[in-house]
Amino acid sequence: MLVILGFLMVAAFMFLILTKRATPVVALTLVPVIFGLLAGAGLGIGDMITDGIKSLAPTAALLFFAIIFFGIMIDVGLFDPLVRGILRLVRNDPMKLVVGTAILAMVVSLDGDGSTTFIIVTSALLPLYLKLGVSPVILTVVAGLANGTMNIIPWGGPTVRAASALGISPSDVFVPMVPSMIVGLIIVLLFAVHLGIMERRRIGKLVYEPELVASGGGGSIRKGGKGGNGAGTGGSSDGESGQFFDGLDPNRDTLRPKLLWFNAALTVVLLVILVMDILPIPVLFMIAASIALTVNFPKVKEQGDAIARHSSSIVSVVAMVLAAAILTGVFQGTGMVEAMAEWLLNVIPSGMGPYLAVITGILSIPLTFFMTNDAFYFGILPVLTETASKYGIDPVEMARASITGQPVHLQSPLVPAILLLVTLAGVSLADHHKKVLWRAVVVSLAMLAVGIVLGQIPFG
Repeated sequence: MLVILGFLMVAAFMFLILTKRATPVVALTLVPVIFGLLAGAGLGIGDMITDGIKSLAPTAALLFFAIIFFGIMIDVGLFDPLVRGILRLVRNDPMKLVVGTAILAMVVSLDGDGSTTFIIVTSALLPLYLKLGVSPVILTVVAGLANGTMNIIPWGGPTVRAASALGISPSDVFVPMVPSMIVGLIIVLLFAVHLGIMERRRIGKLVYEPELVASGGGGSIRKGGKGGNGAGTGGSSDGESGQFFDGLDPNRDTLRPKLLWFNAALTVVLLVILVMDILPIPVLFMIAASIALTVNFPKVKEQGDAIARHSSSIVSVVAMVLAAAILTGVFQGTGMVEAMAEWLLNVIPSGMGPYLAVITGILSIPLTFFMTNDAFYFGILPVLTETASKYGIDPVEMARASITGQPVHLQSPLVPAILLLVTLAGVSLADHHKKVLWRAVVVSLAMLAVGIVLGQIPFG
């Protein structure tokens, strides 16, 4: 009976999420409560949920303060010089423009919000793509790959979901996978170089002539190199800061140019300590966010406004984690997970059992594309993990394998951020998928392979 109820609970949860009949928070709350009561939990369901919330409280704290920290860094202008520098460097070469797009998307993706990343990248660079005649599909492909690869950072979503679903620390999942992420990012850069070279061959090298910049006007763009000395495309540019910098308003009130080096140093120290794993990540971000708030916004009202600017992201993500505690608490407390795993253990051929971590990594590629992260990590992963434990595979190893499919997941039409990206760029989702999907699969398999080679994901 527990097996049937368990699978029905997963099916009901996935149905509500996939058909958009309920938000993840509502589905994560009501479905487990109903099925927990059907499983005979009675009033004990309260203790189950409380135990789940206690286990996920550090994860909720991590997300809360990580979003605040990177939101502040964007607000105060930490990434503005990077955008301006990229714009200066890429003006005369499509290949540089495409690589610059990848780098910008990677850096801005540190805030863990795909929508923010795509808004900034398209606002800053899309006008230049159009002016130079570079296909906007290249922008969506490169930005989508970069953000998908960076999506495994602990505050980005999937790593937190995997850790929450299995009751483990996000840092134990993420830190060992840093080499895999780095290799994935290198492959994304190589794809960017190749796509940029293809565009350079297609349209020829473009030369930016800022003859009017000194007098406050625009410049002109003409084809050069292989493309010949064709007529310029005309139009105006805005010199150094440029109209292409609209995504990060250079006149916004939150800028703190005098604190640029302090904020840069604080971010670097944060990331170094994070990778060294000498402090719990939630504690690390609590301290860093508090320092960033105090130094950049010394007035109490300014600090409140800074937090409020990112409140929508904070509420949606933290609420999802706390609601996930209900699902995991009921799953564990009622014994559903154990019963379902025992059933799977009898169904899966014994010869395949020791490879469940690798199988999970491969399955994460199509499954997270066709279903939401919530459905996969809270519905499928716990069952696979409990089964894998019978073969001596640790939950943290299963969690690491499960996040390798994220470069593909980010391209799914179920992800609002990718729909925003193609809409902003004026690209059809079909054209985006034609160029991005096979590349995303390559990145995902490479990340899985690195995890296997380095022993972070067991193979047999």
